[in-house]
Amino acid sequence: MAPAGRWVRAAHTALSAALALGLLLHRTDLQKQEERGELLQPLIFVLLVLCSILLYFKVSLMDPGFVKPEEEAKEGGDKGQSVVISHIPGDVKLRRCGYCLVKQPMRARHCQLCQHCVRRYDHHCPWLENCVGERNHPLFIVYLSVQLVVLLWGSHVAWSGLYFEQSWEWLQHNIFLLVSFLLILIFTIVVLLLLASHLYLISCNITTWEFMSHHRISYLRHSELENPFDQGIILNLWRFFCSRHLIAWENIYAHKNSEAV
Repeated sequence: MAPAGRWVRAAHTALSAALALGLLLHRTDLQKQEERGELLQPLIFVLLVLCSILLYFKVSLMDPGFVKPEEEAKEGGDKGQSVVISHIPGDVKLRRCGYCLVKQPMRARHCQLCQHCVRRYDHHCPWLENCVGERNHPLFIVYLSVQLVVLLWGSHVAWSGLYFEQSWEWLQHNIFLLVSFLLILIFTIVVLLLLASHLYLISCNITTWEFMSHHRISYLRHSELENPFDQGIILNLWRFFCSRHLIAWENIYAHKNSEAV
């Protein structure tokens, strides 16, 4: 684990724990429920925070879909997911990466921060200190969804503890809740926009990298279709969330383009 990654993950954990603990210790709805002996909602809130932290570590530490050099020597299975690929269509040419010299599957891209080619590369997330690719992208969406629930609930809890007065004593007494509410509000907007944009792109079966750099990607520029991977919203979502295999995008690309001719 790189030193930068350790610091980023430590900062995420410390911030999440500090905000959650502060909301439980201040005079908020959660604390009032604790005092009345109603422990269900505080317990669920704590479990959701822990779940979001565990998901964060899982997504940030797992293999996003690194292309291994040994994959050229054998078609098919690897440790956890097998590659659905019997042959490469003759009209599809795979390129060799100029950095790590592996043959890139279609939709893969080299990440200079991770120093690997990543299958179905979406983006490199600085908050995760990891790429988001074909293996961890579905779990990344789950993480964002859980994080959004935590943030929305946290903003409600922080607001419930605020009562407004124009005095210095009020500010001293409420500064933590006020700062917490503003931070949570900012994070909520960011996570909401991120989740919404990713769900839209997933429904179209296009990655962030492909969406932002369509004109620079050879297989998109030379395709007969605007998006040769789009198979309709239902099938796109099914492949993304339910497929247990790495997908041979070359076969889908060749099939869709042959239909368009």
